[in-house]
Order: sequence, then C-alpha cells, then structure tokens
Amino acid sequence: MPLSHKNYILLAIGFAVILLGFLLMAGGGSDSPDEFNYAMFSWRRITLAPILVIGGFAFEIYAIMKRFE
Repeated sequence: MPLSHKNYILLAIGFAVILLGFLLMAGGGSDSPDEFNYAMFSWRRITLAPILVIGGFAFEIYAIMKRFE
C-alpha cells in the first residue's frame, strides 16, 4: 500500500476541515430581491472560511506526502 493507515486518518481530517470551510461559507442570501442582506459580508464568510479551505487543501498535500515507517 502506498499510504498507511495514519495517512488515511490525516486525509479524513483534512477533508473535514475543507467541508467545515465550505459550510461556513454557505448562506447569507436574502429571501426578497428588494432587500440587501449585509450578513453575506461577515468576517466568517469572507475571511475565516477561505482560510480553512486553503488550509485544508494544504493539509491534504501534507497528509499524502508524509511517510510513516
């Protein structure tokens, strides 16, 4: 096997971080097109969520490249 059991655990953790980032980005729309909802420009959606997604992808690369003996 090219990857060990620990690599797969790290891959699952990275996938969970990516999924959390996308979940934090969700929502913020308005029900009526006549209203503007400022909640879509919250710190959580603009800053935190993209950092989590990019960090998750970087962690995925680390999880694939890490060698356990």
